[in-house]
Parts: sequence; C-alpha cells; structure tokens
Amino acid sequence: MKAVVLEQVEGQTQAEVKQFSAPAAELGNVLVDVEWSSLNYKDALAITGKGKIIRNFPMVPGIDFAGRVASSDDAAFSAGQEVVLTGWGVGENHWGGLAEQARVKSEWLVALPAGLTARKAMIVGTAGFTAMLCVMALEEAGVTPESGEVVVTGASGGVGSTAIALLHALGYQVVAVSGRESTHDYLRQLGASRILPRSEFAETRPLEKQVWAGAVDTVGGNVLAKLLAQMNYSGCVAACGLAGGFSLPTTVMPFILRNVRLQGVDSVSAPIERRVAAWERLAKLLPESFYETATTEISLEQAPKFADDIMNNAVQGRTLVKVK
Repeated sequence: MKAVVLEQVEGQTQAEVKQFSAPAAELGNVLVDVEWSSLNYKDALAITGKGKIIRNFPMVPGIDFAGRVASSDDAAFSAGQEVVLTGWGVGENHWGGLAEQARVKSEWLVALPAGLTARKAMIVGTAGFTAMLCVMALEEAGVTPESGEVVVTGASGGVGSTAIALLHALGYQVVAVSGRESTHDYLRQLGASRILPRSEFAETRPLEKQVWAGAVDTVGGNVLAKLLAQMNYSGCVAACGLAGGFSLPTTVMPFILRNVRLQGVDSVSAPIERRVAAWERLAKLLPESFYETATTEISLEQAPKFADDIMNNAVQGRTLVKVK
C-alpha cells in the first residue's frame, strides 16, 4: 500500500511517501480501505518531528480517516460499509490514516452517519469532532445563545473554524480571536460577528471585566488565563488545545468568585456513545458552505509539505488529504 512513513534517522524524524507493507492482522479486527484523511495540528507535530508524538518507528501517521470496510471479524461492521475514525492513539502509537489501508479495532470505528460522505467526514475530521465536543460542553454548562457572546481562540485553525461555524448555526453570537489579519474575511464567512487580535490576550490580571458567556480555547497559556479572567458569572471555557503552551498562569479567583467552569475536552478517548452523538450533530448542523469555505484539498504526496505549513501558521481551516 502507499503510505506516508515516518522513520527516525540520527535522532531526526523523516517523512516519505512510499509503498509500504500492508498493516498486519494483529493490529485490529477490521481492515479499512482509506479514501480520505486529514492533517491536524497533532499530525503536523508528528510528521515534522517538532512534537514528541511518535515514539516507535517506523510509523504511519494520520490521527483520523474515513473509508469503506474491506473485511471485518466483527459482525457490527460489514464489507463495503462506510466508517470514520478519530483518536484512540491511531497515527501516534498505532498505524494511522495517511495510507491506502488501515487495520484497527472495531470499537474504535463509527458508522458514517446519514448526511455525511467520507470526504465531508474528513473535512470535519478530528478538529471538527473536537469542536463539536467543545460546543456540547458549553451547552451542558448552561451556555445558551441568549447568555451572551462566545469567543473562539485559534479561530482560523481547524478546531476554531469548525467551532465558529457550529456556534453560528446554533444561533450564538461568535467572536473570533486571530493573529492573522489575512483570515478576517474567512472568519466572517464562517459566522464570526467580530474579530479580535491575539495581541489583546497577551497579558492578564486575576480578574477583569466580565465579557464572555462561553469560550472555546485551542491555545492555552496566557490566552486561556485571559479568558478565565473575563468570563461572565457562571460562564464556561471549553479548553482543548495547547498551541500557546501548557502552563496556565491564573488564580482561583475566577472559579471561586464568579463560579466560572473550566471544562477540559478530550477527543482521543471519548466514549462511543458521545462519539456517535457528536457525529450525528455534525452531519445535521454544518452548512454546505462550510465544506467549500474551510477546505484545502491535497494529495498524500503533499502531506509532508503541508505539515510544515501548519507548523508555520500558514494554513487556515481544514487540510483534506485525498488518499485514493
């Protein structure tokens, strides 16, 4: 099969697209013919070697994929059935989706919901799935469209872009935070009502003026600390990323004086029931315009270059990989 293969040579990660051995049977009880994958921030970290994502080489990266079942030892999935996979360590410690075939455990798969093609599922991908989980977390915390503005950081990235589109579709007033002025028209097309520069979130005090009913944060660090200081009483921040660092220079004051909730959002190990619910909502909520506006389609051979572009903040929206 053709695949992106990562090798470690003299301590450096090298990525090459080449013919590689088909995944071994012991890797899982379902073999999938992969049609589409995508590039996420974690994929870029793995492919470029700038993050300690891969520890065993050689490795096929790709933390998500969509395609058709080629064969299955589990009666829950049959040959020809369309499926999608995100998370579970696939593309990190288990051969991933940037290949023509993937062999995985059946419990990691979700049947593609009505209304989604395999291509659309990977325009959504791990980033969009994570964004849906963040929106669900805000809803469960009681944040409604009537509560006030919801802010999205890292707005031009995959999670941020999808979060804006989802929140807008649900009737929320969405404010985008972006460090690139060139993305402003794109963010407005997705549904952002206004856009703030990232520089406004560089410094913070323990408590600031209440501004936000809710937030989706993909950045972490000082940006997350600033958000917490600006949350309305009983507001909620759904935090899912650390592109700006894993430290959190905050205090307990937002939590004990304003009843603020900081809700962590993990998409890797989300239980199957929540996965199915999230994918069904994604299929219904995202407008057709999102799939056109938020997508750059590339070939498998272009994946290493675009991984570099993602790390250099030169990509907006979702990067869709056509595998076959």
